[in-house]
Amino acid sequence: MKYGTGSSDEIGYDLTQYGARRVLVLTDADVAATGWPQRIAEGIETYGIEAVVFDGVHVEPTDVSMRKAVDFARGQGEWDAFVAVGGGSAIDTAKAVNLLTSNDGDLLDYVNAPVGGGRAPSAPLKPLVAVPTTTGTGSESTTVCVLDVLSLRVKSGISHLRLRPSLAVVDPRLTVSQPPEVTAASGMDILCHAAESYTAKPYTEFDRKRPEDRVPYCGSNPLADMFAEQSLRLLSWALPAAVRDGSDLKAREAMALAATFAGLGFGNAGVHIPHANAYPIAGQVRDFHPSGYPGEEAMVPHGMAVSLTAPAAFRFTFDAAPDRHERVARLLAPDYEWPGDLRDHLPAVLRQIMREIGIPNGIGAVGYAESDVDSLVSGTVKQQRLLATAPREASEEDLAGILRDSVTLW
Repeated sequence: MKYGTGSSDEIGYDLTQYGARRVLVLTDADVAATGWPQRIAEGIETYGIEAVVFDGVHVEPTDVSMRKAVDFARGQGEWDAFVAVGGGSAIDTAKAVNLLTSNDGDLLDYVNAPVGGGRAPSAPLKPLVAVPTTTGTGSESTTVCVLDVLSLRVKSGISHLRLRPSLAVVDPRLTVSQPPEVTAASGMDILCHAAESYTAKPYTEFDRKRPEDRVPYCGSNPLADMFAEQSLRLLSWALPAAVRDGSDLKAREAMALAATFAGLGFGNAGVHIPHANAYPIAGQVRDFHPSGYPGEEAMVPHGMAVSLTAPAAFRFTFDAAPDRHERVARLLAPDYEWPGDLRDHLPAVLRQIMREIGIPNGIGAVGYAESDVDSLVSGTVKQQRLLATAPREASEEDLAGILRDSVTLW
């Protein structure tokens, strides 16, 4: 990882260290409009490297949008490396492009089972430089690529160690243009990454796997804990500050670090119930249109979808690791004293933060009712890769209870 104001100016040099002569820069139209992708491409070209910009990334990528990017890349010849400039959508799309220009087959061949074939790449991938412009997904440091599978109305992903970017270039200047609504939603994604990885089932409680069968998500562990704790400390003050004032560079710098730290944590330990619930919440959306996001398509932004069931989910998992849940609450709100049942402490802190930064009041506020719970549960149980990391096993009845408790949060 390379971090710091101005670090994106050095990407051309960084690519020379990989011997790259021809690279594809992937971004979306709105990020392209800021001028940063073109500026980065021009900087790359000063080192004698050809840089082609593809600005057709879809915000909240789908299997259809990723295939379009893959078809473009496959149709333009050989690439020595890839550069993703944008949020998780651009970085995840670049991961898919890298995978499918280095290996044969279709996108769904590699999507996690049972949604897809769960195939592992057989050939090495090319270098990928990830340059985040949002502070949230942590995709610049993870092995995961997330997408909507439109025909199934479900979110899923591809997870393999080879998907991890070769280099993350975290330049806080690129995040200043984030609208407050995007800062809030993506900030809750950071928070849940850190909190879920910190409270995940411990790595020592999993059966030992053969080396070739090991998965990126191995459960909470000392290394991931360190990254999660520091991320939560930074978020405690930087998230509300960045939402209030997007030009606050100190807050933006802290958010950029928090996002990457949380990515380093959850990319190793894993996430669990809030993320598993988020996939059908985003995938089954009907007519919710969030402020601050581009386009006229209905969508529930990923970080928002994750946060909406987090209070109820953490109340459910509390008994599996009370000390860890209490630690998360105190890192996020050191001065907040909860006088009641400790299992309600973290949910209360989360609700307070969500109200302060403008997150909707539960899944009911994004178009769902109790009558939708069964359909949402059906989508959640497809996310076995995530549910396996939960510190407490959740039955379909348990998941339904969490979702019902999340229709309204306050």
